[in-house]
Amino acid sequence: MFRRTFWFTAGAAAGVWATTKVNRKLRQLTPENLAAQAADKARHKAVETGQRLRDFALDVRTSMNQREAELGEALGLHTPVDAPPPARALPPQRSRAALEHSKPSHPQHPKQTYNRNEDH
Repeated sequence: MFRRTFWFTAGAAAGVWATTKVNRKLRQLTPENLAAQAADKARHKAVETGQRLRDFALDVRTSMNQREAELGEALGLHTPVDAPPPARALPPQRSRAALEHSKPSHPQHPKQTYNRNEDH
């Protein structure tokens, strides 16, 4: 009698365990959960890719600055890489009186219009 009770209880426990596992798996396979899992994976991949791109850009920038310093040293240039460019000299300003004096008051040759129909 104890054997039957033991096996009956063991079978019932196995059935409950299996039913619970199947129901959990079915809940994981619903469209909403699948979409959420895919979004989480995509978000994780995007963050990881962004970090890799940022690290790559920093490596490129560091190498570029190092190479520019090496070239500057080799060419005898001693300006820092991040120094602003030298200021350009502005042309001298002319006064209004000087500008007025340089303009002719009347043109020497009046402007003539060209009419191509006059030649015929």
